[in-house]
Amino acid sequence: MNTSALPATMRAISQDAFGGPEVLKEVRLPVPAPGPGRILVRVRASGLNPTDWKHRAAPAFLGEPPFVLGWDVSGTVVATGLGVTLFRPGDEVFGMLPHPYGVGAHAEYAVGPTRAFARKPAALDHVHAAALPLAGLTAWQALVDVAGVGPGDRVLVHAAAGGVGHLAVQIAKARGAHVTGTASGAHHALLRDLGADELIDYRRTDFAAGLAGLDVVLDPIGGDYRTRSLPLLRPGGTLVSLQPHGTEELAAAARAAGVRGEVMIVEADHAGMNALADLASTGHLRPVIAATHPLSEAATAHAAGERGGRAGKLVLVMD
Repeated sequence: MNTSALPATMRAISQDAFGGPEVLKEVRLPVPAPGPGRILVRVRASGLNPTDWKHRAAPAFLGEPPFVLGWDVSGTVVATGLGVTLFRPGDEVFGMLPHPYGVGAHAEYAVGPTRAFARKPAALDHVHAAALPLAGLTAWQALVDVAGVGPGDRVLVHAAAGGVGHLAVQIAKARGAHVTGTASGAHHALLRDLGADELIDYRRTDFAAGLAGLDVVLDPIGGDYRTRSLPLLRPGGTLVSLQPHGTEELAAAARAAGVRGEVMIVEADHAGMNALADLASTGHLRPVIAATHPLSEAATAHAAGERGGRAGKLVLVMD
């Protein structure tokens, strides 16, 4: 490891208290050094996800602030720790710092385990690559690892235009599934372009009307979406919820309906990152960018994310 050419400090977005976007502030912190099995990445872009503003607003997994949020990374390796063989300085990589505890991507440099990363596909610039890791791994792990989606399966994706949803639509299609999505009508043209077979405007239509015999439901929303979706599954079908609460209640309701209900939290995943990279390289996975914001406007980006209503992902770029 040679960090002698690196600056001593870096810009980062931190907070000293929980609260609204206004608690976020730009600070200078020491550039971290990569320990054994870790790499130091010069961050070029970093995605935003709902977990960012949830952790900013109230106690969750990270304990008390101060802390630097951000899990999505796309950038260039600048130093490697002891025992690292997968990457060398100069390699362009993208990945997800281990969720939920491995935060720190909303800064000019970030350290993470080597196998949390994959080589950035040449087909993606850093902005689009930074939009993929957390949301893409969530969709991949839910649909492939948990639900085993394959050719001919009928899949319902709720919030299909969202960060996870629009990637889940494409992953399910790449696996040969028939995909139905719920989204506001304003996003239907985009979702058709991404491969959705059927679309339901949840503002005008009860999504549960006319659907039956589904193999898989992906639910990022929670609440009554879970209970209303269970009867739509065929016997033995699978609902995967991305809301980390109500695990026992969902399992009991699923058993009563003769289906499977799972609550999932995304995990760092080298194989999953490589799978996403392959799909992006072959044109089967295209992250949609709702907007980009410079690092200095992280609070503005958080506010936009919480307002919702946009398709795709928000991304911070290192200005």
